[in-house]
Amino acid sequence: MSKDYYQLLGIDKKATKDEIKKAFRKLAHQYHPDKKGGDEAKFKEVSEAYSVLSDDKKRSEYDSYGRVFQGGAGNQNSQGFDGFDFSQFQGGAEFDVDLNDIFGGFSDIFGGRSRQARGRDISIDIELSFKESVFGLTRKVLITKDSTCSRCVGSGAEPETKTKTCPTCNGKGQVVESRKSPFGTFSVASTCSTCKGKRVVPEKPCTTCKGVGVERREEEITVMIPPGLDNGQVIRMAGLGEAIPAGITGDLYVKVHVRPDAKFRKEGYHIIMDLPVKVTDALLGAEYHVETLDGTTTINVPPLRSTDEILRMKGKGVPMDKGKRGDLLIRVRVEMPTKLSRNAKELLQKLKEEGI
Repeated sequence: MSKDYYQLLGIDKKATKDEIKKAFRKLAHQYHPDKKGGDEAKFKEVSEAYSVLSDDKKRSEYDSYGRVFQGGAGNQNSQGFDGFDFSQFQGGAEFDVDLNDIFGGFSDIFGGRSRQARGRDISIDIELSFKESVFGLTRKVLITKDSTCSRCVGSGAEPETKTKTCPTCNGKGQVVESRKSPFGTFSVASTCSTCKGKRVVPEKPCTTCKGVGVERREEEITVMIPPGLDNGQVIRMAGLGEAIPAGITGDLYVKVHVRPDAKFRKEGYHIIMDLPVKVTDALLGAEYHVETLDGTTTINVPPLRSTDEILRMKGKGVPMDKGKRGDLLIRVRVEMPTKLSRNAKELLQKLKEEGI
């Protein structure tokens, strides 16, 4: 016996088929040449061992005579996997392996993980005024996209009609095909293109979507704009992108563009504005009518101690959680007169003499 297949797979000679399959799955995952740190020679050996031990007839011949008499990999008269040249392999030993059965959770070994098909994401732009961005709003938009069929609700069948077993996959939802590789012939299962994995097809296809379950139409979507968004922020609306037959609907992304305001600006949850006041009002104090985002209000400007003071109006800023809001910060700017009358100059001169 040139090779001990049981020893290669690390199993007992009385191992069951499930134990053989489990051992091969583990070693194939470890040694596969497409995987980082894989070992091509080891992979060939464990594949050869599995092709023999998983077949009852070949296993019986191997256990009795130490080789297989069907031209299999265990035949000592054939080259088998020893000294194998992959570039010249055309018709050597063949063994049937169902990748979905053997590798199950290791589909990433062969170039990607199995996942459900997903529709395209959609991106739209919405322009807001500064006030709208502060308080938020609800806006309706019209989007032309692939959506779930309004008539059959995605089933593909005409309403009140029955379905039948898919004739392509015979109700399995998958189609199995054989593919050749350097390691032999593999049976690979893929989603049925006729029923899209649903296992059934409509007896009478929907007259609107022709049995696809998806139609191209204009759809009105309600977009909830939360308070306090900044320019350039994006809102993700899950499941409102494009639909796909027998798959997951994509997402809708809404990019917000806020128009600058000539009077107001935002810093966090606070809103900032400037209030120009006269020199005399800055010295003596005064009452001003101020236009805020909540409407016109009256504020008292006290005698200022500097030419750049900030007045705070609590709860007049950006809405926060639990009904709270930031503050309105009013920067008081003292306006210097550009022209002075003779009388004004005389009064200022007297103030100067008093040391003011």
